[in-house]
Amino acid sequence: MVIGVPKEIKEAESRVAIIPAGVQALRAHGHRVLIQRGAGVGSGLPDETYARAGAELVGDPSMIYGEADLIYKVKEPSPPECEMLREGQVLFTFLHLAPTPELTKRLLARRVVAVAYETVETPEGRKPLLEPMSEIAGRMAIHIGAYYLATPHGGRGVLIGGVPGVPPATVVILGGGTVGANAAKVAAGMGAWVYLLDVDQARMRYLDEILPENVTTLISNQMSIEECVKRADILIGAVYVSGARAPKLVTGEMVTLMKPGSVIVDVAVDQGGCIETSRPTSHSDPVYVVDGILHYCVANMPGAFARTSTFALTNVTLPYVLRLADSGWRRAILECPELSLGLNVALGHVTHPAVAEAHGLAYLPPLQVAKG
Repeated sequence: MVIGVPKEIKEAESRVAIIPAGVQALRAHGHRVLIQRGAGVGSGLPDETYARAGAELVGDPSMIYGEADLIYKVKEPSPPECEMLREGQVLFTFLHLAPTPELTKRLLARRVVAVAYETVETPEGRKPLLEPMSEIAGRMAIHIGAYYLATPHGGRGVLIGGVPGVPPATVVILGGGTVGANAAKVAAGMGAWVYLLDVDQARMRYLDEILPENVTTLISNQMSIEECVKRADILIGAVYVSGARAPKLVTGEMVTLMKPGSVIVDVAVDQGGCIETSRPTSHSDPVYVVDGILHYCVANMPGAFARTSTFALTNVTLPYVLRLADSGWRRAILECPELSLGLNVALGHVTHPAVAEAHGLAYLPPLQVAKG
């Protein structure tokens, strides 16, 4: 199979879908790898390292899209990239289709086979391809919140860990998944008072046992959210519902109750955001203010730490790329339940129930599509 790796063109996105070791592994399985020149530079991976591993360097991305059987990316394709996709071509990347109807329509029109990293799921309910980026985003969220709390950046001027005789910042985290747990760990380590909210009692019991004493776990409901939001110096949105739009847990009215100069970091913005006043921003223009509250809503947060993110992501995606390349997408979907849950659209059909529900479209089970 021919695997194509284009350079990411999303604003300030420096990650790349494959490292040289991945090229070597695919070549060992008899596959060709086409990679666009400069694709790895932002992650500290020059073209020569890919060439030594056996990749074929290509200057024009249209040549990659035109020849590759499988397009291996990090972020969702832009409109110009969508125009280069062709029927039956496999696209393996982060997609986040539920809040993006236009992208969904484009992929359906191109009749591609799109497998989304974020909905690949193990029988135990783990999201193995989403987890490393969630770990990075969760840890980043606290550093970002602490940075914007500083007075010169428009914040309240509260030091996250406080000092003797002066209380630390209060950090409220909505969602106890991978993002939330990592955010709580970092915030607690920096000395903040932390409130971590989730609807899963068993998950809260587990996190209560493993996290430090300055983390308080709470069951999430409208009353507990509202009370915590009022106290927050930093509010982290860390909610994820597989493949679906994030629920709006914090209303615009709740935001008006926050202390002026507080900071919101909505990590869920790539799925539509869990705070009503959130809208996607970019690394070059990351923050805006609503009702005196700073909002940081960058949709590709891990891209800020491209090298760490690239290696973490490729460590987990490579086995699935090998499976897709070795078996072909139909057999891989039929034999691997994890990949079947990752299939979002295929040959003009929506194959993930949450995506279909988000856009009011018909749903066709992935196994039915794979069987032809």
